Amino acid sequence: MFYGTAAWDPWLIVAQIVCFQCLYYLTLGIFMAILVGTRVSRMSLVYFFDYATVTASTVTGWCVIASFILSSLAGAGFLLYLIERAKKCLDFSATLYIIHLLICIVYGGCPSSITWWVVNVTGLAVMALLGEYLCIRRELREIPIRFRSRSVSEEKANEDLDEQIPLYHVDNMA
Repeated sequence: MFYGTAAWDPWLIVAQIVCFQCLYYLTLGIFMAILVGTRVSRMSLVYFFDYATVTASTVTGWCVIASFILSSLAGAGFLLYLIERAKKCLDFSATLYIIHLLICIVYGGCPSSITWWVVNVTGLAVMALLGEYLCIRRELREIPIRFRSRSVSEEKANEDLDEQIPLYHVDNMA
């Protein structure tokens, strides 16, 4: 399908947003389990959605920050395979972080920590820019053109055709 001929499909967009959000939180959960889960006695949603856990004053806070940044890097890869278009990367990244902001507001109130804002804006920028870069590289790849080699049956058919057509040689036309 050509990208310019695609009709606007809201169900596809909603499905992509839901899938992208789920993949982001799955990746964030994996990084949180590896980095934060080894440092705390009990993992909870506090580390995902409470702005107070995103702090540079503790080692656990740095692990939370690293989890968010690593999830942003993984999100750029998800953009490459799920969204596939460079011009849509910023839209989907911003949508992901706006939904994350709304969940954080519902869960723990409006984020008042400057560290939370810096981490999330940095994550948005990393995800959108790296996603665009990866998508542009894919879009600008050369399209391979392969010449089909003749199969054995085609060569046999051509030999049979050559045998059926008589060839006349003109030796002396005088």
